[in-house]
Amino acid sequence: MGALAINARPRSSPKCKVVPAFVRHYRDTLEVALQNHDWSDVADLANAMRRCWQDRRQVFLCGNGGSAANAIHLANDFLYGVAKADGRGLRVTALTSNSAVMTCLGNDIGYADIFSQQLSVLAEPGDLLLALSGSGNSPNIVKALERARELQMRSYAILGFSGGKCLTLADHPIHFPVNDMQVAEDLQVMIGHMLMQELSNHRANRASRSSGATGASVSAHASTSRRSR
Repeated sequence: MGALAINARPRSSPKCKVVPAFVRHYRDTLEVALQNHDWSDVADLANAMRRCWQDRRQVFLCGNGGSAANAIHLANDFLYGVAKADGRGLRVTALTSNSAVMTCLGNDIGYADIFSQQLSVLAEPGDLLLALSGSGNSPNIVKALERARELQMRSYAILGFSGGKCLTLADHPIHFPVNDMQVAEDLQVMIGHMLMQELSNHRANRASRSSGATGASVSAHASTSRRSR
């Protein structure tokens, strides 16, 4: 006798998916921003960060509110996430991470200087600043980009809305003209995760090529040794 069919009730047909209007609006806004963007600027940022990694230069991130949290999140990804195996990630600092420093500077010299003052102390020519701003008009982000230029750093800014003042202040603006702060902040994290994966893959590919070259060299040496005996 054949095996008994257990729970062999006919499956009900899948229900038609109903997407709420607010979900559809958010999804469509994000999709349009992604589809219409020229991604060459993100590729350029990936190359610049790769060079910083190879040359042991520093990367600094800054932002306000949700962008401040994104700066800390991405600093973690760039420091550890890109190179979990050997622990040799980027030298990266989120200028939003030390509340004691931020409140001290905000209290003593003004909130507009909380990032620029840190750059004056920590940054060197050739380092990279990645500014995160929805509006592009936050005074402390504007001052950070101005200070980066004075210090001969290379600056990038991920911006929403019109791009604001930062659109012309950043050496390399990455601009999404979306009039939605939450989508603008999502794009910051998405680009950060794209960069993390690209840098991690680059590191893995380099390690694989290095391992292959070392193996070939050892094999060639062993073969030469056998012939010389």
